Amino acid sequence: MGLILESCVETYEEAIKVERGGANRIELCSRLDLGGLTPSKELVKKLVKKLNIPLKVMVRPRKGDFYYNDEEIKQMHRDILDFKSLGVFGIVFGVLKNDKSVNINVVNELVSRSNGMDITFHKAFDETIDLLDTYKNLISHTKINSILTSGGAKSAVLGRNMLRKILDIKTDRIKIISAGSITYENLQKVHNLIGGVEYHGRRIIDIS
Repeated sequence: MGLILESCVETYEEAIKVERGGANRIELCSRLDLGGLTPSKELVKKLVKKLNIPLKVMVRPRKGDFYYNDEEIKQMHRDILDFKSLGVFGIVFGVLKNDKSVNINVVNELVSRSNGMDITFHKAFDETIDLLDTYKNLISHTKINSILTSGGAKSAVLGRNMLRKILDIKTDRIKIISAGSITYENLQKVHNLIGGVEYHGRRIIDIS
């Protein structure tokens, strides 16, 4: 299909299995039951040494909303520096303001801290008021590399109309990674509906 499949995992064993199963890239999190939090440095260190495909790491200091206080933002900076020193390919984060707009200043500070790592703005994007406007804002005012989104809906299928509108904004700046209940079983159907290139999911690779 020529698609890029990003598999979301939280254990060493899962990461090894999805690489063998054909994943093009891995996003590592802890506590996926909470939407994904920052994983342990020990696990990241082991996987960087073992994997042959790019490893992206979630940087999210706590569950809940994406309005972080100064100490939480400092923790994100520390985590990014640690993951950079371990040789991680990319990081995944999202920071909003109380009005549900992207906190551009903090995003840019974190991007600068990453010093060349690949940057994905995660599904905090879907909580913003106007996704198309947010996307254009991120293109114009940040140096992130990709956005993980379900088009503002609970699943990629439900958000397909918005995903298509976002994908219709042609840019070489920021890639769109479609997500939301995408599995190896429905991937072709979702792709036919959306027409993207990059797809993300917990079960996007068959490791049964």
